[in-house]
Amino acid sequence: MIEQDRPFPASLPAAGQVVLIRVFVNGPAGGNPVPLVADARGMDAEQMQDVARTHGHESAFVLPADVPGADWRLRFFVPHHEMEMCGHATVGSLWALRRWGVWTTPTACVQTLSGLVDVEWDAARQRVWISQPAVRQELLEPDAAALVARTLRLPAPLPTTNAATSRVKTLVPLPDAATLNGLVPDFAAMESTCDAIASTGLYPYALATGEQVAAEPTVFARQFPRKSGYPEDAATGIAAAALWGHLAATGTIAVGSAASPVVCTVRQGDAMGSPSAIAVRPRFDAQGAVAGCWLSGEVMEGAA
Repeated sequence: MIEQDRPFPASLPAAGQVVLIRVFVNGPAGGNPVPLVADARGMDAEQMQDVARTHGHESAFVLPADVPGADWRLRFFVPHHEMEMCGHATVGSLWALRRWGVWTTPTACVQTLSGLVDVEWDAARQRVWISQPAVRQELLEPDAAALVARTLRLPAPLPTTNAATSRVKTLVPLPDAATLNGLVPDFAAMESTCDAIASTGLYPYALATGEQVAAEPTVFARQFPRKSGYPEDAATGIAAAALWGHLAATGTIAVGSAASPVVCTVRQGDAMGSPSAIAVRPRFDAQGAVAGCWLSGEVMEGAA
């Protein structure tokens, strides 16, 4: 039986209880909400999806791990289906487990349908960092890029890339944040377009320019999912990871070194009135080569 929402508890909630948090917060009404069930033992898939339908957001469910090396297993649902991986829900779930004293070690590992995810606790910033693997990417053919442009109602096609660290997102470079925030896509065509290009969402973006340029790179983005039960997403961790991987691989942004990594901020949700900020930094292997990235951001309890 799923209990009704309550104020954020001081200790681990009862089994089945839904707790609301917001992740990647960048302002009082910002961040992406996560309905979280910290003890989902006894819940079946239909009950989990019902939580997502009721709240209208990506929802996370913590279960005992069933593979070696993992501390917990996470399942994620949106109103229409189960997801393999959800970046902001993973960050939020581990933040909550830390808050409740369930997770006390410097690192952890969580099991997802997308694979194992490494987790680090940043004590100085009181933040969670989660890993994502190296990006896989493919430039779309001109006909596919033209289809994406029509769906976003752009005047002409642009170089368009399918990129993924988990689910495939379609990256579309725009000249500035004003153009990005002014987009009014053809939402009726979103699902068929994404199906045609083998993507789970369109992720147009714009590099910060002029006064927006900071010591560390900032990128603005919006995410229009293929079919999740809502037209736009306020913060999408795996899309930000794919975008970062694409920009790093093309030399568009600096990555720094293992001793001094450059943190990139992906700002999303501004056009929705839900400002979000996703911190992305490179993950280096033992030889000092970039081997994926880490994601983090601010987490707050409760709904916006």
